Amino acid sequence: MASTPEDGEPSPGQAAPAATTPPGRPPASGAVAPAARMPRWLPRAMVLALALIAAFQLGSWAFHQLTGLLINILIAFFLALAIEPAVSRMAARGMRRGLATFLVFLGLTVFAAGFVTLLGSMLAGQIIKMIEGFPGYLDSLIHWINQTFRTDLRRVDIQEGLLHSDWLRKYVQNSAAGVLDVSAQVLGGLFQLLTIALFSFYFAADGPRLRRALCSVLPPARQAEVLRAWEIAVDKTGGYLYSRGLMALISGIAHYVLLEALGVPYAPVLGVWVGLVSQFIPTIGTYLAGALPMLIAFTVNPWYSLWVLIFVVIYQQFENYMLQPKLTARTVDIHPAVAFGSVVAGTALLGAVGALIAIPAVATLQAFLGAYVKRYAVTDDPRVHGRRGSGPGGPGMLTRMRRLWAGRRSGGAQRP
Repeated sequence: MASTPEDGEPSPGQAAPAATTPPGRPPASGAVAPAARMPRWLPRAMVLALALIAAFQLGSWAFHQLTGLLINILIAFFLALAIEPAVSRMAARGMRRGLATFLVFLGLTVFAAGFVTLLGSMLAGQIIKMIEGFPGYLDSLIHWINQTFRTDLRRVDIQEGLLHSDWLRKYVQNSAAGVLDVSAQVLGGLFQLLTIALFSFYFAADGPRLRRALCSVLPPARQAEVLRAWEIAVDKTGGYLYSRGLMALISGIAHYVLLEALGVPYAPVLGVWVGLVSQFIPTIGTYLAGALPMLIAFTVNPWYSLWVLIFVVIYQQFENYMLQPKLTARTVDIHPAVAFGSVVAGTALLGAVGALIAIPAVATLQAFLGAYVKRYAVTDDPRVHGRRGSGPGGPGMLTRMRRLWAGRRSGGAQRP
C-alpha cells in the first residue's frame, strides 16, 4: 500500500500556498513580551517640567532673600511721591531737580535731628530727676503699704533684698548679653534708613527720567495710562500725608492741653511728640507716643501718669472711630470702611509698612480703576434713598393699614 502524507502536510509534489504564513510559536514560559517604545516628546516634557520647578524654587528663594530690599524700595517710592509736589514746584522755578530734592531732604533731616536732640535732652534730664527722686517715691510707697496693710517694711530691707536676689543677677547678665543684639539692631536700622533715603532721593530727583524710561517700552495708549496713574498716586499720597499731618496737629493740641492742665513740664514738646509719633509710626506709634508723657508725668505726681494713660486710651478710640475715617474720606476720597479695611489688610500683609502705605495705595488703585468702570443713571426709586415704598405687588402693609384706618374713621364720622 502506498504511503499517504500525514494530515496537514503537503505532498512533495505540491507547493505550499503563497499566502499562508507559518503559525507563530507561543512564548516560552517566563519570557517577557517586548515593551512599547517611549514617546519622543516625553523626555523633553520631563526636562521642561524639572526646569520649571527649579526656576520656581530659585525665584521663591530669591524673593524671600530680597523681601527686605523690596519693602525698602516700596517705602522709598511712596516717600518720593510724597515730596514730588515740593520738588516739582521748585524745579518749575528754574532750580535743578537734584538740588531741589537735596534741599527738601536737608530740611527734613534738620527738622528730625533737631526734634530728636530736643527730646533726647529733655528725656535725659527727666530720667536724672526721676532717679534722684526715686528714694522719696519709694519711701512714700512703703509708708502707704505699712498704713494700709499693717506691715513693717523698711527701705533698707527692700534694697538689700533686691541687691542679693537671683532675679537681679540674671537680669543684669541677660542685659549684658543683649547689648550686642541691640547694637546690631541699631546698626541694621540705620542701614535700612540710609537705603530708604538713597532710593527715595533717586526716585524724586530722577522722576522724569524714570517715567520716560518706563514709557519707552510701552505703546502710546499705555503711556498715557501710566502717566495718569503716576499723577493720581502723587495726589493721593499727598492727600494722605495732609490728613496725617492734620490728625497729628489735633492730637498734639489735645495732649498739650491735658499736660498743661496737669502742670507737666515740656508740655509743648510732648504734644508735638505725641502727634507725630502716633500718626507716622503705625501699629505701635500710639504706645510709644503715650509712654513718654506718662514717664514725665510720673516725675511730677505718680497719679498724673494714670490720668495721662486714661486720656491716651480714650482719645485713641475717638481718633480711630470718629476722626480718622472722616478726614481720610475727605482728603484721600475713599470710604471710611474701605480705609479701615485697607489698613487691616496692609498690616496683615506687610506689617507696619503695609499699614502706613495701605491707604494711599488703595486710593490710587480706586481712582485709577474708576475711569474704566461704566456707570449708569440710577432709577428714581424710593428704595434707593432708603425709604420703603410700594413694591411690584402693590402698596405695602403699613400703607394698607393706614388706608383701612382712615376709611373706618371717615365711615364712623358719616353716621348720624
